[in-house]
Amino acid sequence: MRAYLKYFLPIVIPLIVLLMPLSAFPFEGITIMQQRVIAIFLLAALCWVFEPIPIYATSVVIIVLELLMLSDKGIFLFRLEQGEAHFGTLLKYNEIMATFASPIIMLFLGGFFLAMAATKYRLDVNLARVLLKPFGQDPAYVMLGLMMITGIFSMFMSNTATTAMMLSILTPVIAVFGPKDPGRIAFALCIPVAANIGGIGTPIGTPPNAIALKYLVGDNLITFGEWMAFGVPFVVVMMAFSWFVINRLYRAETRKIELQINSKFLKTPKAMIVYITFGITILLWLMGSSHGMNSYTVALIPVAIFSITGIINKEDLKKISWDVLWLVSGGIALGLALDKTGLAKLVVHSIPFDAFSPYVVLAGAAMLCLLMANFMSHTATANLLMPIMAALGSSMASLAPLGGELTLILVVTFAASLGMSLPISTPPNALAHATGHVQSNQMARVGVIIGLVGVAASFVLVWLLNLVG
Repeated sequence: MRAYLKYFLPIVIPLIVLLMPLSAFPFEGITIMQQRVIAIFLLAALCWVFEPIPIYATSVVIIVLELLMLSDKGIFLFRLEQGEAHFGTLLKYNEIMATFASPIIMLFLGGFFLAMAATKYRLDVNLARVLLKPFGQDPAYVMLGLMMITGIFSMFMSNTATTAMMLSILTPVIAVFGPKDPGRIAFALCIPVAANIGGIGTPIGTPPNAIALKYLVGDNLITFGEWMAFGVPFVVVMMAFSWFVINRLYRAETRKIELQINSKFLKTPKAMIVYITFGITILLWLMGSSHGMNSYTVALIPVAIFSITGIINKEDLKKISWDVLWLVSGGIALGLALDKTGLAKLVVHSIPFDAFSPYVVLAGAAMLCLLMANFMSHTATANLLMPIMAALGSSMASLAPLGGELTLILVVTFAASLGMSLPISTPPNALAHATGHVQSNQMARVGVIIGLVGVAASFVLVWLLNLVG
């Protein structure tokens, strides 16, 4: 029955919405264009939840359907009523296509190039070897060191790539524990938890952050350094809490372990270029206000350098996570349609949010996002909620004293990254579960606690930011 529904619902429900008369919708003044966007939105939501097709394919379908049904160069039949009052305004086809080359996409492309080069020339493993050395042989402190390194890497690299790398480093460590030692669970869990939390620290750390940046413009604009100014402290607090929880629930019985990572920094010309470029790129990201370049422009510097020098070749290009880039572009296209057709504002203005306490709205939005993020892709969750949250934040007057749109977007963004209760919640979780050292119920036990505390901590952080600012 479940298999049947996952193919049936994503097709039938959007079709029903398309065939409904405009008078059947609970929104006054809805247009045909907005009706089509609702159908596309429902199709995307159902496909992202049930996954009848890969989630990146859903994003491509979104863009194609927008071009066919919403654009000024779409199918003629969908433009027959153009000009009538109830039709709405067609979108420009080139704006829809431009989502494939959005600055957000370029930001992630730069991150992928850095990650590939770091792995190819063993920068990641060598940094782990150097940075873990001070943590000694106590299992609790070695785990803390692993979490810190994982968190730092995931701020600038793909969370999935970071987890895969750290789990490979972890293999000889887990072998030290007995078959029933809770330390196996603790060490297998600490890596995905640290990767999920660490990604919150920078705009490129995880796709929901990049999606949030799309809506943080004008008065709400946040630079790379400003994001880190509040993101990193949040990561530090949550990392410490997560370490405490994991260590408390799954304390290792083995009292001494030795971490052996046999690797040395390469001294070849190409390796030196990787080290220098990695450092300069991060430095330029952190000093965005002083040199005038934004993070999107800086992200293309390593792309150019690594391509020119052959550090990243055509075979490496095939290994880029193009599916992630397509997934993000589909979310941007969906947000474009919700915005340009006026549907997001129409929905928000149709609900009397001002009748609710702003704290209730914030808590409700965060918990909804957290719940969704546990059962579907964090990126897909952010793609679905962010346009609506942006419109809500800009229109709800009672949210203004708490920071308005900025506060709502940040709280929801953080909540999207904190959904980590199940193996399907995030790729890092899936990788950790695949090791066979951690079960779903053990992951859920830790994930639920961290998620709920993390959402509460994000409220405190936002309150402090508004108090200071």
